[in-house]
Amino acid sequence: MISAHADLEQDLLAVCRRFRDRSQYLEVRVEEAASTDFAFQGHELETLNRREERGGDVRALVDGAWGFTSFNRLDQLDEMAAAAVDQAKLAGGGPVKLAPADPVQDRVLLPESAQAEEQTLAEKVARLRALNELILGFGAPITTSTAYYADRRARIWLGTSEGTAIHQERLDVTAALVATAAAEGRVQSRSFSTGSSADASLPELDEEQAVSVCRECAGLFRAPKPKAGDYLVVVDPRLAGVFAHEAIGHLSEADHLHENPQLRQVMTLGAELGVPELEIYDTGLVAGSRGALRYDEEGVAAGRTDLIKGGRVVGRLHSRETAGAMGELPTGNARAISYRYPPIVRMRTTVIGPGRATRAEIFRGIDRGLYCVGSMGGQTNGEMFTFSAALAYLIENGEPGELVRDVTLTGNTFTTLKNIEAIEDTVLIEESGGGCGKAGQGPLPVGDGGPHLRVRGVRIGGD
Repeated sequence: MISAHADLEQDLLAVCRRFRDRSQYLEVRVEEAASTDFAFQGHELETLNRREERGGDVRALVDGAWGFTSFNRLDQLDEMAAAAVDQAKLAGGGPVKLAPADPVQDRVLLPESAQAEEQTLAEKVARLRALNELILGFGAPITTSTAYYADRRARIWLGTSEGTAIHQERLDVTAALVATAAAEGRVQSRSFSTGSSADASLPELDEEQAVSVCRECAGLFRAPKPKAGDYLVVVDPRLAGVFAHEAIGHLSEADHLHENPQLRQVMTLGAELGVPELEIYDTGLVAGSRGALRYDEEGVAAGRTDLIKGGRVVGRLHSRETAGAMGELPTGNARAISYRYPPIVRMRTTVIGPGRATRAEIFRGIDRGLYCVGSMGGQTNGEMFTFSAALAYLIENGEPGELVRDVTLTGNTFTTLKNIEAIEDTVLIEESGGGCGKAGQGPLPVGDGGPHLRVRGVRIGGD
């Protein structure tokens, strides 16, 4: 019986060799993970869970068709590999052709900051309870709170029939604080969330943040709505990053492009989408980001992929399958949330690159505008987007002033990219506690960021 150990990837290679003559390609992944999550709602600790799991999966490519199996017993490896091969044969042939990738043998360990458990579960609960009680004790108009923490540590082994053998350790830690104000039928909430793939202590989660969440929530509760209309808008790095992820990142995922001829025409290489200064890229190289990766689930190095450069489309996000279908190179974007799922094309950390304007120049000369800070979520539908700003301030005479609430930004992605007037010279990547969902796999840890952007003609909802 095979057991989980430091050199398990070599055992997986042996399985792949035994099935080399029965498949075009075969890969075996094994994952061992431990996770913790708990949440407060008001004064009550509503949930507390600890889980340990071990399992794996096999993907087999036979005559251009995939077979996939997942399992929990490591003594079933050969049986599961045979089942994946048989599934692929039953598919009766297909169009799948993998782009080439160099075999890799490597071991990727967590940094020292993430190696050891710095706090016991009781200490983690006590820390979050104290911050939660601080919110509840803030006073009117704050009426209730939510506080959440989760961590997941995983060891992943990969072996392929091409000779790739990789052992990776991964960490994902997230936490959130939410203050809610309610009275006379009105409700306002303000949240702070953070995350890391390298530092289990989450130093940003402290009393200062808890108090700040309360003050901002109270301010929103008393704030007026802005008048609806088209505004000159400044968006902060967090909202800029969400825009990059939702509006450009998803459009750059090659599985969407390959299946949608109309979208492929819009996103064709060389197409002009934005102002000449605009750069957007996706990378696995941002240390500590929740989207940080050394290798994806196919063993492809997760480097930087430029999506837009000089305002034009220059790249897209690929798995080996989509790269093979489109005659391009894999980019290290084949990801899965666990061994229960096959890898699909997903983002890592998606960033708008720096421009040339200083912060002061971004705001200079704006007589009437809005400064939108943070994100409360958003969605895209083809070329159209809708985002909700966490906070927004009226800009008068080049300075942010009065706080306003319930600000939504809507528009056409490509029109908006061409309406960018200035891009700040400094990029900020702030980790949040959310995640990305796609094809039933979510929330996947990702990161995003960017500089301040100044954009004209943004439609704002309000009174």
